[in-house]
Amino acid sequence: MSQAIIHTKQPMNAVYRKRLLKHRIGIALSVAAMSIGLIVLSWILITLIVKGFGALSVNMFTQTTPAPGSEGGGLMNAIVGSLMIVGLSTLISTPVGILAGIYLAEYGEENKVAAITRFVTDIMLSAPSIVIGMFVWALYVATAQHYSGYAGSIALALIAIPVVVRTTDNMLRLVPNSLLEAAFALGAPRWKVAMLVRLRAVKAGVITGVLLAVARISGETAPLLFTALNNQFFSADMNAPMANLPVVIYGFAMSPYDNWRDLAWGGALLVTFSVLALNVISRTLFSQKIPN
Repeated sequence: MSQAIIHTKQPMNAVYRKRLLKHRIGIALSVAAMSIGLIVLSWILITLIVKGFGALSVNMFTQTTPAPGSEGGGLMNAIVGSLMIVGLSTLISTPVGILAGIYLAEYGEENKVAAITRFVTDIMLSAPSIVIGMFVWALYVATAQHYSGYAGSIALALIAIPVVVRTTDNMLRLVPNSLLEAAFALGAPRWKVAMLVRLRAVKAGVITGVLLAVARISGETAPLLFTALNNQFFSADMNAPMANLPVVIYGFAMSPYDNWRDLAWGGALLVTFSVLALNVISRTLFSQKIPN
């Protein structure tokens, strides 16, 4: 009897050692891949910080982009242009995305329109931004026959809407059914339950989705190349070509002028820190637990 037990334990030990070896190899490969990613990311961030901080100055925020070959200059027109374009796109995408997310959460199981909407949203989430830029160019710019900040805002809004829709839909689905049943038991209509109970319970998560959408579109270059283009001078006219940080960085980074390349590094640092700040805010200040 004891010999049979010994013989059965030996194969089990061999299987255990084999599985443990595979587990350790998998962990080692995962740690190695994570280390490579962190090293590359740290390298990029260190290079950006070193070169970007060296380009920061008061002139960057008070002067417009310089002419080719000239000294000095700044990014004031590009900073203001980016704020206006991203701000308008946020005003467009936020109500549309939240209302669409509420519709999917409330009626997503009852009709085919919601299923089609969710499918289209998933496609738009993975669509290349340059395709959206070309779409807005063909639909708006080619018709109006001029570039404009409005076209840029529409392109960025089309990128932000799927992010807001998906986040709102997912957050609303986390609300406990007991909370909704209590509201219905009090005689509240469905639209009031959706707006005043369900949405209020996850308002922090919805705001987080909006902030993540803003962070997503803040550094987009390709859509703005086809829509807002650029403007060397300061302009607050949204119906005309408008300067913006992504396009200015793209153009200055490839220029032969040292002054332009320094400004490109400074602009890249501003965009990176802005996106980082939005992500930090969305993950800390607006963190909220779903009520049980």
